[in-house]
Amino acid sequence: MENRRDERISKLTHALKRTDKIHLKEAARLLGVSEMTIRRDMSEESAGVVLLGGYVVSNLRHHQHHYFVSDQQSQNVARKRRLAEVAAGLIQADDILFFDCGTTMPWIIDAIPDELPFTAICCAMNTFIALKEKPACRVLLSGGEFSADNAIFMPLGPVSLLETLCPDKAFISAAGIDVSQGVTCYNLNELPIKHQALQRAGTSILVADSTKYNKVLPARIGDLSLFDMLISDLPPSPSTELSRQLAEHQVQLAVADD
Repeated sequence: MENRRDERISKLTHALKRTDKIHLKEAARLLGVSEMTIRRDMSEESAGVVLLGGYVVSNLRHHQHHYFVSDQQSQNVARKRRLAEVAAGLIQADDILFFDCGTTMPWIIDAIPDELPFTAICCAMNTFIALKEKPACRVLLSGGEFSADNAIFMPLGPVSLLETLCPDKAFISAAGIDVSQGVTCYNLNELPIKHQALQRAGTSILVADSTKYNKVLPARIGDLSLFDMLISDLPPSPSTELSRQLAEHQVQLAVADD
């Protein structure tokens, strides 16, 4: 059973899935305790968060042997925000949406107007935390076994929430886009729900910044032809095979403005 310290550390860890750092004063306000209490909580080596320069941040050493979604949240933040604004602009009132587990997803959700009504299906803790802050959103969390590395819930049986729903749009994240290997990600356990979302969605939208071009990660999502749109911060060079494949498969490219 968790003690109070563990509960506080857990709340801070969850909060850091949406941002790269939390000021000590804000952390104290969030938890309803003193700054000294938080300092004591993080003095133990087992803490998954640490105090750095007056800010609470993820303890990367604590997760050094794994891909951990909160470790990736602070990477390429400016790009993620730009991509998020483009993605959020595609959402219409009363849409049914699927949000994947990538670290860009909370930025997309934050960019959706609070007054816009929509239904959201999600399978990841960081996405759920962002969605529950949207007052006009109906949130459906796909359950199952929790994976700490990428903070997703994996269905335990053959039937998942997406078997009974057809989203208007599915926002899918990726860590690599390659002309020969297609679209890839870090974790094999993400593939089943990504594949279901791609099968059920009316429009499948790949959200990946240009640092993902020409990269291959272990888990293969599939060919570029599975997607209707790619949202990125830069287009592939016109003369490249990647650019040709996007055109050949009629994948619409939406480029975020600087």
